[in-house]
Amino acid sequence: MASSATTTVPDTSAPFQFGRGDVELFQREILHQGFFRLEALELRHRLFEGGWSGTMRREVHNRFDAVGVLLYDPARDALVLVEQFRAGAVDDPVSPWKLELVAGLVEKGETLAEVARREAQEEAGCHVGQLTQLHTYYPSPGACNERVTLFCGLVDTQGLGGVHGLDEENEDIRVHVVAFPTVWELLEQGKLDNAMCLIALYWLVGQRASLRAASHRALTPSESAKE
Repeated sequence: MASSATTTVPDTSAPFQFGRGDVELFQREILHQGFFRLEALELRHRLFEGGWSGTMRREVHNRFDAVGVLLYDPARDALVLVEQFRAGAVDDPVSPWKLELVAGLVEKGETLAEVARREAQEEAGCHVGQLTQLHTYYPSPGACNERVTLFCGLVDTQGLGGVHGLDEENEDIRVHVVAFPTVWELLEQGKLDNAMCLIALYWLVGQRASLRAASHRALTPSESAKE
């Protein structure tokens, strides 16, 4: 006879059971230092059923925090996506060129919003109007310390396109203005296969109608007729 399992529901009103003080870090060794850093940690941590884990070694990829920006034109119901080569996808069976959101690393002294606006200009030649912060998340906390913050930036897509990026960063970025229904088709076909796109687009699905309605209310009657 199969044994019955006990289902528990996390108490979301309470803080986490454990915090940083429930980890003992014995050693931090730098294995590689380049643009990013790879470290080996020797540590132990408290266990849910009491006591401590055994001492373990874990490798952690140290990255800069990053910002991604969903650039959306509510008047035209269109998005700005950028296409570029990605070394991490060099073995992708289809292509190492990926369609993504505008994104970049947080530099010292910058606010997250400043990064969002700067990257929109550098990668897409795009001025951002209203900027809304969506989520902050760890893409892969089992092995990487990077945190990503997502924004939605409202833009006017008229005239956008072409190739952008900074020569000193070896950027070669093609800008695409794509209607939302087409973007959603690409998502359903698995052609938008990075976390930033997926998280931001699922957010947009829930907010798209209100963003479009607000955009139309902001237009004059003559401008609205043209839309």
